[in-house]
Amino acid sequence: MRYNDVKKIKMLENKKILIAGLANKHSIAAGIAQAMKNQGAELAFTFQSERLKGNVEKIANELGSNLLYECDVASDESIKKMYKELSKDWKSFDGFVHSIGFAPANELEGNFLDSATREGFQIAHDISSYSFTAMAKGARPMLNENAALLTLTYLGSMQSLPNYNVMGLAKASLEANTRFLAAAMGPDGIRVNAISAGPIKTLAAMGVKNFRKMLTNYANRAPLRRAVTTLEVGNVAAFLCSDLASGITGEITYVDGGFNTAAMSIEEYTD
Repeated sequence: MRYNDVKKIKMLENKKILIAGLANKHSIAAGIAQAMKNQGAELAFTFQSERLKGNVEKIANELGSNLLYECDVASDESIKKMYKELSKDWKSFDGFVHSIGFAPANELEGNFLDSATREGFQIAHDISSYSFTAMAKGARPMLNENAALLTLTYLGSMQSLPNYNVMGLAKASLEANTRFLAAAMGPDGIRVNAISAGPIKTLAAMGVKNFRKMLTNYANRAPLRRAVTTLEVGNVAAFLCSDLASGITGEITYVDGGFNTAAMSIEEYTD
């Protein structure tokens, strides 16, 4: 099958998917939304605050959606209100994408032990991991049979990386969260998975000090010798949320050009 043929499959025909964490057109969530639209999904979006609504609204309109709901995942009341508003448009739906992560900027620089604070640690885990559970709690009564939940993680959950610091710990928590949610929701036929994407030059990623050096090293070592795109991540997300992936749950799927499998490049070994 040629790459261009992927758009003709329509894996998500008649599926309703909520996208949480869309920030701008360069974000991974935007690539996921585009891929899911290509596969026939009807989409709805959350935005954190009125200040950020404009960016989300523009992208949503381009994808044929006018379903936008304010949601601050740090607040259970805000999540509850969001689902109440969503229920006015969708009585039920088929899953959501959680593309949300945050740590204070001062936590993402320098030596981990020097930069880590109790407050920063709590914020990173609350926003980056617990919010996935909180959204699942709120969504559960509205989810259709065979629904799928998806979140985004990163290799920093498994290996230490300069400046990634507390986000690595939060992503490790998120991956464990994925497995426990899969076990908790599996009896209801609901699947829960995560994608571990390679580094992509997004606004969020640029908050990590020396990210450009990280991106160059990644491209040199990955077996494909390049960075992945947001749409490539999106295509895998569309598959995992489709009925074609009905037997997959509790998994962390790497979309990183094979970087996680390579200790070093052939060039590094032979030079």
